[in-house]
Amino acid sequence: MTPRIDLLGLVTSDMAASLAFYRRLGLDLPTDADHEPHVETTLPGGLRLAWDTVDTVLGIDPGWTPPQGGHRTALAFLCDDPAEVDKLYAELTAAGHPGHKEPWDAFWGQRYAVVHDPDGNPVDLFAPLPG
Repeated sequence: MTPRIDLLGLVTSDMAASLAFYRRLGLDLPTDADHEPHVETTLPGGLRLAWDTVDTVLGIDPGWTPPQGGHRTALAFLCDDPAEVDKLYAELTAAGHPGHKEPWDAFWGQRYAVVHDPDGNPVDLFAPLPG
């Protein structure tokens, strides 16, 4: 059998804040999961996305330390159209999430923006430009 990617995991210092952020992006995450040490959801297509608290990770790997000096992972969310990129970016930054790059028309033919989740992970929002 050939290995296949099945799960992407994020480490969070605040489960409730992280899940609230990703709910704003349309992920179906139950509110009773906000205080769990491990949460996961299955995305369309079968890929799972999971969150573990820092304490959970330290329980598995006591020598774990968070990355320093930059991010190691980024998630990208495809939006329906360029207007949705602008709308989501505005909603997320208005809710207090740090914007990293305001929406722009990228040379590769997409409307693109980058916002940070509550743990500082960059989250890209993008949609194809018309034409």
